[in-house]
Amino acid sequence: MPEAPSLSVDVVVATFNRPDNVRICLQHLALQTHTPDEIVVVDSSPHRLTAAVVADFPGVRYIRNDAGPGTLATSRAIGVAETRSDIVAFIDDDAYAEPDWLENILARYADPSVGAVGGRASNGRPGEEHEGHDAVGRLLPDGTLTGNFAADTGRDLDVDHVLGANMSVRRSALEGIGGIVDLFPGTCLREESDIMLRLGRAGHRVVYTPSALVEHVAAPYTRGRRFDVRYTFYGNRNHIVLLSHAFGMDAPILRRYYGTALRQVGDILVDGAKAVVATGRSPRQRVRSVGGRALHASAAFGGLAVGTTAAIRTRLGDRRPTRP
Repeated sequence: MPEAPSLSVDVVVATFNRPDNVRICLQHLALQTHTPDEIVVVDSSPHRLTAAVVADFPGVRYIRNDAGPGTLATSRAIGVAETRSDIVAFIDDDAYAEPDWLENILARYADPSVGAVGGRASNGRPGEEHEGHDAVGRLLPDGTLTGNFAADTGRDLDVDHVLGANMSVRRSALEGIGGIVDLFPGTCLREESDIMLRLGRAGHRVVYTPSALVEHVAAPYTRGRRFDVRYTFYGNRNHIVLLSHAFGMDAPILRRYYGTALRQVGDILVDGAKAVVATGRSPRQRVRSVGGRALHASAAFGGLAVGTTAAIRTRLGDRRPTRP
């Protein structure tokens, strides 16, 4: 591991309606081998339960984000604006850092070309650390993104994006790209990828280091569930905005993504048609299967349409403020 540079570092925890998770997160941050200059909790919850939790941790600062749910990027931007460190590390409220997490993140900034560092997230699934070693955090030619952020690659990798639950940025690099812009409502999918792709476009290295490890317990969503219809809609909507914001509306990679996404919608519909004629299933099971696929196909197509409108508005300068 490279020698840790003499850089200041703050930790920002963005949260919504998860006070119990925040408590465990802060307990782990208190055990870091490298003590952060400051820990800030930015809370967009409709209550004061998280404020009461933070009060039990002397030195941790509590800040409100009154914009409410679906504004994760705004919470991150508030955290950046309220701190002054060279490096800003972000950790989700449901991510619990190993003691050397921050030390390992900070060490990677010994290289001045590094603009962002992300770490590994253990999800508790057997064998996940062995999967996807050759496809961690990549932007593919068809415009889709790979994840595989549980992979223990045994070495650092240059990547295109990292996991927002466990990431950090160099402040000067972030300021150089215009900071964090909140264009990703709903499930907030792709808000962290927007930061990383723009940093990469500006010439900064984005590094994945498996040595910066968190346990990601993936707490329940406040609204809906992971991979439900709402997730499908915002996944498609926000991905269009991501690519248009990072590369422009006329970028070939955006056009390729439209083709990929529309083929996926077609595949969902084909699977639904197959379910109609499938043997060994009751009529009720067939109806439920077809109905579920039709809903996801509609959500995906609707997300593409709404995302296109949002992308055009963004190009015309209609952006949500980065702070309320």
